Amino acid sequence: MVYCCAFEFGLEVDPILTTNPATLASESNSDGSGAHAADLALPVYVDLDGTLISSDMLWETLWLLLCREPLRVFSLPGWLAKGKAGFKHEIASRVEFDASLLPYRDGVLDYLENQRARGCRIVLATASDQRVAERIAHHVGGFDAVLATGLESNLSGARKLSAITQDAGGADFEYIGNDARDIPIWQHARVATLVGPSRSARAAVSSFPGEVKEIETPRDGLRPTIKALRSYQWVKNALLWLPIFLAHELSDVTKLGAVMVAFVTFCAIASATYMLNDLLDIESDRQHERKRDRPFAAGTLPIPRGVSVAAVLLLGGFGLSLATLPLTATGMLLIYTVLTVSYSLRLKEMLFVDVLMLAGLFTHRVLSGAVAADVRISPWLLAFCLFFFLSLALLKRYTELLAIEDSGGRGNIRRAYQVMDIRLVENMGIAAGYMAVLVLCLFVSSDDVSMLYPNPDLLWLVMPLFLYWISRMWFLGRHKVLLDDPVLFAATDRVSWFTGGLIAMVGTFAAW
Repeated sequence: MVYCCAFEFGLEVDPILTTNPATLASESNSDGSGAHAADLALPVYVDLDGTLISSDMLWETLWLLLCREPLRVFSLPGWLAKGKAGFKHEIASRVEFDASLLPYRDGVLDYLENQRARGCRIVLATASDQRVAERIAHHVGGFDAVLATGLESNLSGARKLSAITQDAGGADFEYIGNDARDIPIWQHARVATLVGPSRSARAAVSSFPGEVKEIETPRDGLRPTIKALRSYQWVKNALLWLPIFLAHELSDVTKLGAVMVAFVTFCAIASATYMLNDLLDIESDRQHERKRDRPFAAGTLPIPRGVSVAAVLLLGGFGLSLATLPLTATGMLLIYTVLTVSYSLRLKEMLFVDVLMLAGLFTHRVLSGAVAADVRISPWLLAFCLFFFLSLALLKRYTELLAIEDSGGRGNIRRAYQVMDIRLVENMGIAAGYMAVLVLCLFVSSDDVSMLYPNPDLLWLVMPLFLYWISRMWFLGRHKVLLDDPVLFAATDRVSWFTGGLIAMVGTFAAW
């Protein structure tokens, strides 16, 4: 895969290194030549988790196992009783993974290639299971040996140091690592090379007698966690405000407050479920041109941290709902959570069920807003929402299929559609969009409209606006201007905002 191109083909790109100045000043040979350790062809031992890759293979393999065989969760306590080495062995013996998809650190790969060109012996030294380590070493290539956890011994800390010392025959060596667990090894290394270390690890290593280097890596801080929340998706929860707006009860402060709380809880639950979705889609996201940069796929957000944040969001969302909203509103939030998780786990892989579920989730937001505000919702609105959002869901799949067609058939492994379905999906989506407009026409011509709108005839002006907007969206999809989620595209599209403003203006005049 592209991550390993630099290492496998020997590209001459030097990583950015920082070196301990004090160490350089003190380095000299007995003959006064001034040569230091960096000039020697020392054997190089490189860690795997957090160093060669930005992720952690224990969590990667454990998550893959639980995704593929959820009932294995009941076996984990028994495996843990066997110790760390036994636990890793049990997981590694049951999980197959694609080493080419892992988030490798390009800077480390480049550095290893340069050291190898100088004649250094390159050894992968990791606490990951032997089978996992050997598969990765085989994919990357260029390793002379692999030191890893076996069935009886977990190769970490002092055990790893012992294995490295024995493999090096007691001679000097260079060790590349990333965190505090590597400090005992750095302390005995002739050259200590750090990869994205913590401040404490950097401070501890700076006082060691050997040479200290650092391969610089991006330090994102909280950015990956914030990115994983997908806060831009919260715009979809604005549908919770639609019922109270259409019921003309925006002046009721109590109901407005209830909708605001519901909006916050839906945003919290949505972020939690999006994080779960990204965890489930790690493999497929890593094969996607844009989605490979998502925090879990890129390895910038550790899996355990992501799971913890998702759990806090779930507890916080439901806690706030239970404390402030009617029980029925919390029930709607629970239904939304169950449907979203079901979609992420299985329903997104089922032909046409996936788009029905997406349309249903949008419609459920509208229903939930009505329940939170305790306002009546028209069956006409529900019918319109179902067809309207079905059209947008099909448009999303349509753009995905166009991208697969352009890439020569490489698509999402968790979708049931094929390139041959493009025209069918297109026809169904356009028909659903026009059906939504037809439902709106039937509503305007019904007796129900006069209950809310003193000037209902003005609402006929909405029809050409909706026809224009839905037709334009499909044209943009066909022209490959709209590349992903139509709802998010509309949220940043000036024409969509202008059209929406005209529709709102017509509705306001009709209500006067």
